Amino acid sequence: MRPPGPIQNAIEWLRHDLPKRIDHRALIGGGAALVALVVAVIAINPFGGGGGGGTRVVTIAVATDNAQQAPVGTLGFPLVATRNTTRISGPDPASDAAAAALASHPPAPQAKPPEAVSVVPDDNWQAGIAASVLAGPPSRIPVLIGQRGAVPDATSQALSQLNPQGGGSGDVAVYAMDGASVPSGLKSQELDGDSPAAIANSVDQLRQRLVRREPEHILVVNSDQPGYAMPAAAWAARSGDPILFTGKNQVPAATLAALRRHAASAVYVLGPVSVISKAAVSQLGRVSASVTRVGATGAVQNALLFARYTDGSFGWNINDPGHGMELANADKPLDAAAAASLASSGEWGPLLVTDTADVLPPELKAFLLDIKPGYQTDPTRAVYNHVWLMGDATAIGGEVQAEIDELAELAQIGTAAGAQGTATGGVAQPGGPEGEPAPQPQKGKK
Repeated sequence: MRPPGPIQNAIEWLRHDLPKRIDHRALIGGGAALVALVVAVIAINPFGGGGGGGTRVVTIAVATDNAQQAPVGTLGFPLVATRNTTRISGPDPASDAAAAALASHPPAPQAKPPEAVSVVPDDNWQAGIAASVLAGPPSRIPVLIGQRGAVPDATSQALSQLNPQGGGSGDVAVYAMDGASVPSGLKSQELDGDSPAAIANSVDQLRQRLVRREPEHILVVNSDQPGYAMPAAAWAARSGDPILFTGKNQVPAATLAALRRHAASAVYVLGPVSVISKAAVSQLGRVSASVTRVGATGAVQNALLFARYTDGSFGWNINDPGHGMELANADKPLDAAAAASLASSGEWGPLLVTDTADVLPPELKAFLLDIKPGYQTDPTRAVYNHVWLMGDATAIGGEVQAEIDELAELAQIGTAAGAQGTATGGVAQPGGPEGEPAPQPQKGKK
């Protein structure tokens, strides 16, 4: 049965004319979404043929410049989940961290709640990166984001649902870092420090008390270069390797003290010479068994190189299909801490970085194309890629999500390409790690 003429005309306008009048790229570029808006309540039965009247609620999709109002993008493209991507669509890192913590620790009836959580202030990304080492096994302490003097609603609600029971030394339920406030009623322990290096040193000491074993490796990152430091968070959660901080040319005393405690651990410096100089590497080498640089120029390229890198038991070695990954904007470094629990559970995988919300960097596109999964005859026996996207459309746009989804989608391939994945096909790959020999430790200086 067709509706009456005026209603049918309105439907046709909504279906055909309205989309033509919308500049799709302008909407997405401005973080636009479509929301279902109740525009009329009709107190008649327009589809009926007489009889008693009824109430019909009519909804239409209209454009809005507020990407947070609905989980859909232009013309209904979903901004929450696609075939191969899932978005943690918070308006700020505190919301992202709360959602990621609940996604990785769902409060199922029979699930054991986490023993503890860590809370870092929203103005200290370094504390969040350092705390990521606690997010993986065996401690599995998710990172939440708070404030000094207040607890964001998202963090408070996540704490209520996570319901940390306390464990480890002193039955602590919340490890509060650098003055982050904690709701009353939860037993907490403060981890303070007058610098990023000092806080990271405190986190490492806590890690040692909780897991009671020496780290096999240690990551050193620049405390002033968040885009280069972010990928370390995922690896720390996955491996239990602590993160320490350095300046470009000078290694802080707190970092040297931590390295002396772990003199047998191999040290990996994340970043090129322009981020961590040869002079700083030389200082690290005097107190470490070995120092190896893994670095590429550009935050995007640096993250990709680290994702591909492998050296024995160190490194992700993502050079084939069948992996989980996370993607965050370099302008939101606390999203790396939020994603740490995702990197070390479910579909484990590295954190990748983008430096723009609206365009997928070509190096990142080439990487995803190179590891695109494929199959010959039976897609149900193939391997799959999945990407978590951190933040709303102002961090990673809807068109970028669509492109990532397509690059991650399973594709049928010819027999010449092999039974799994796609051939590189000339796609450029990030270069190898910089060849910089580590200085030999000096006797008596460890």
